[in-house]
Amino acid sequence: MISISDLDFHFGSRTLYDGASLHIKPKDKIGLVGLNGTGKSTLLRLLVGEYKPDGGSISMSKDVSLGFLNQDLLSYDSHESILLVAMQAFAEALELQKKIDAVLLEFETDYRDELADKLAVLQERFEALGGYTMQSKAEEILEGLGFSTDDLQKPLKTFSGGWRMRVMLAKILLQQPSLLLLDEPTNHLDLPSIKWIENYLAGYEGAVIIVSHDREFLDGTTNTTVEVSGGKLNPYAGNYSFYQEEKVLRTEIQQGAYDNQQAAIKQAERFIERFKASASKAKQAQSRIKALDKLERIDAVAPDAAKVNFKFTFTQQPGRHILRMEHVGKSYGDKLIFRDTHVHIERGDKIALIGANGKGKSTLMRLVAGAETPTAGKHQLGHNVIMAFYAQHQLESLTVDNEIIQEMNEAGSKRNEMELRGVLGSFLFTGDDVYKKIKVLSGGEKSRVALAKTLISEANFLLLDEPTNHLDMQSVNILIQALEQYEGTFIVISHDRYFVENVATKIWFIEDFQLKEYPGTYHEFERWQDDRAKAEKLNGGAAAKAAPKPEPKPEAAKPTPPSNSNAKSARELQEVETRITKLEKELAQYEAQLADSTIYTNAAKLKDATVKFEQVKKELAAQTKRWEELV
Repeated sequence: MISISDLDFHFGSRTLYDGASLHIKPKDKIGLVGLNGTGKSTLLRLLVGEYKPDGGSISMSKDVSLGFLNQDLLSYDSHESILLVAMQAFAEALELQKKIDAVLLEFETDYRDELADKLAVLQERFEALGGYTMQSKAEEILEGLGFSTDDLQKPLKTFSGGWRMRVMLAKILLQQPSLLLLDEPTNHLDLPSIKWIENYLAGYEGAVIIVSHDREFLDGTTNTTVEVSGGKLNPYAGNYSFYQEEKVLRTEIQQGAYDNQQAAIKQAERFIERFKASASKAKQAQSRIKALDKLERIDAVAPDAAKVNFKFTFTQQPGRHILRMEHVGKSYGDKLIFRDTHVHIERGDKIALIGANGKGKSTLMRLVAGAETPTAGKHQLGHNVIMAFYAQHQLESLTVDNEIIQEMNEAGSKRNEMELRGVLGSFLFTGDDVYKKIKVLSGGEKSRVALAKTLISEANFLLLDEPTNHLDMQSVNILIQALEQYEGTFIVISHDRYFVENVATKIWFIEDFQLKEYPGTYHEFERWQDDRAKAEKLNGGAAAKAAPKPEPKPEAAKPTPPSNSNAKSARELQEVETRITKLEKELAQYEAQLADSTIYTNAAKLKDATVKFEQVKKELAAQTKRWEELV
């Protein structure tokens, strides 16, 4: 279908492709992977003709049609409804519809046979192009990508960039090109939409090339992986998980071959050095020099992905209760977001908040952060909790004229330059990169700087809203390592299933305008959800309301009966927890008193409140320490 032969391409002095070759066959489902900057998106633009090769060739059959989804489409604007924009995919059918309407209009006053014949031909062609089903197909795909039925008649210009991208994706899918080129298609999709497009692509008749940082999405949609590395296109006959395993084997083989060749080269060089001046051995020495010159050198194995090599520290340990929100409600005018919702976060919780867009995930995060005020209920932050909030708009708060190292220094972590360089090195900023100005960075690089700032802030409670957006796989892996080492508490909103599976031990989801919790990993949650869906189907929809609450992990379901000493410890732990709760309330009361300016007019009252505040604070610290020992 498409043949890439000896492809050369340069950006200025930088070589992206050097003699690269690849054959794309009909029905191939290819995941294009590699580090940022290696030329993945460039290859897609070369295929559609936006860029011209500097050498080699890209040849394709005459009947090949291409559909290219890329981030440039975010800027597309229109006053037409999103349904009509998506239906532009049926350009010929829409043109025929106009002609059919014109003939029907003529038919009202003119009954000539020629008109009837013309109408029959037009209608036959219209039917062959799927004209009678094009609207229903467009509706099905748009709703699969997360739009409601009411949304379909709304103008495209009323939607944000991410939703516009979904419309453009729907339009490309409706065109059914023989080769789909998808550049980061999951960036603007929520979990239900990602799963829908996975199923759609599994049954897609044409070929697909996908550039994505979402490993699970690649596993679910591809049967071939092509790695862009060293200016070459290296194919692997399987999905991303297969590629990872096969890559390890190939790396071991390459390393062995490289080591053997280097040993042979050194041996030859020693022979040459020793005998080049010898009359009897000079001819052999010259022969070995020529052999070395002709030798095709095996490349050294590239180093492993970056590792996180810094430790998180925070000066204040929080109490057991990080946050409590009771009977919380939130609405915007007539639009209900939450009702009678309870939020309990304990120290050390690793929580992922997942679900479809528009359910209130970001609103809940802002309520937790105190950036939004609930319309009902109360919000109580725990003792010594220091919060840091990361969201995409944090990128706008970066000082554009700062160098990266300066921006990090101003984060207030009191780390020296060597420590900051270590942190930035973990986030792929090495050497002189740290002196780059923020304004010259790409979106992904700015995300890495903002994340690094958040993670060194000494906060003991992190709120991370879509932290993996615009990050490549290597950067996502760095963030996973960082959060695995983090000893504080965090909540993340993410649609990246691999990321969620590796960082979260509790899953939050929003259902019936309330927050609900599953006490386990994402894959366990998914299995539980599948079981619910099957039960609901069997019981005619009644199972969803009657479904049991999520069960704890099996190993926690039937604890071993406690011994006397364990029972004593358990009782003490309960007593200490009760005492901590009481002390935290007392501390909050004294803090409120000391925050009231009127108390400073009464010296005796001020002294009494200050002394009691310090006493309660000291006892709370002691009880918290005892709680840690018992736990």
